[in-house]
Amino acid sequence: MMMGKQAPKLKAGDEIRILSPSRSLSIVSEENRLIAQDRLETLGFKVSFSQHVLENDDFASSSIESRVADLHEAFVDPKVKGILTSIGGYNANQLLAHLDYDLIGAHPKRLCGYSDITALSHAIYARTGLITYAGPHFLTFAMLRGYEYTTTYFQRLMLEEGSIQIQSSPEWSDDAWYLDQDQRSFHRNAGPYAIHEGEAEGTIVGGNLCTLNLLQGTPYMPSLKGTIVFVEDDYESSPATFDRDLQSLLHQPEFDQVKGIIIGRFQKASHMTEELLRQIIRSKRELTSIPVIADVDFGHTTPQFTYPIGGKVLIRARNGRVGIEICE
Repeated sequence: MMMGKQAPKLKAGDEIRILSPSRSLSIVSEENRLIAQDRLETLGFKVSFSQHVLENDDFASSSIESRVADLHEAFVDPKVKGILTSIGGYNANQLLAHLDYDLIGAHPKRLCGYSDITALSHAIYARTGLITYAGPHFLTFAMLRGYEYTTTYFQRLMLEEGSIQIQSSPEWSDDAWYLDQDQRSFHRNAGPYAIHEGEAEGTIVGGNLCTLNLLQGTPYMPSLKGTIVFVEDDYESSPATFDRDLQSLLHQPEFDQVKGIIIGRFQKASHMTEELLRQIIRSKRELTSIPVIADVDFGHTTPQFTYPIGGKVLIRARNGRVGIEICE
């Protein structure tokens, strides 16, 4: 089992570049932008913004040329050590055929984001071998309540050495916190559960399922050999569409060499329940012999831990207990 190439760990004083490879930072309120910048500076980072980070078009995004230029500039700039995406969206996959993967591979940086960024992070990993990161956007750092878990795991993965035992967050939220920071709703977290028990170790691949599936049949889809696949989806998903999207992934030629599946927590608007998810998993003969763990702290609910695409994970699910250990 091969691990990807790892960019250097971040440290206090390092510069993090904010860019918008999907939707524009301009759709984020100025107040939340300032909170997020202050939060990152309090963590010890210098924050800089790409030239076109606020450019905005009819799709709440910007031109392919602007987004590609900002991404290349962030990787080439020797002062920049980490890259955070502004926010998710729908169109990061527009960039994939326009990127200079030799340039990116020659200047390894820690790129972090989730949701639509799944397309970008996996293309970079597939074409360069560089480990990328599924974790908070720049906007995520503007959260005033319920952010501690997210920040702690971001710091552990980005700054500290050694493996990380993933513990469940005490509570979770699925509210539109960025619209109203004062009226928040939190729920007790019962923790992950195993649909299929077992133990496995593998290379991490995966993120937002419907976005990952956009890479099928392209040069930007990573190998699934020896992997443990992380999947999650957002409020636009439903039990029926999740079932269909998961089946599409299972049809990939190398899926028979996948070692396990970890499923992130669903948003309430998806109307997914534990019983429906168990029915979906039970219907997949491809999954009968591998561990499947659900309701894990990543995806479109908050908080979330950060994980390395191309890093390693060890999962154990025995006697109703679940363990997840991540290592770059």
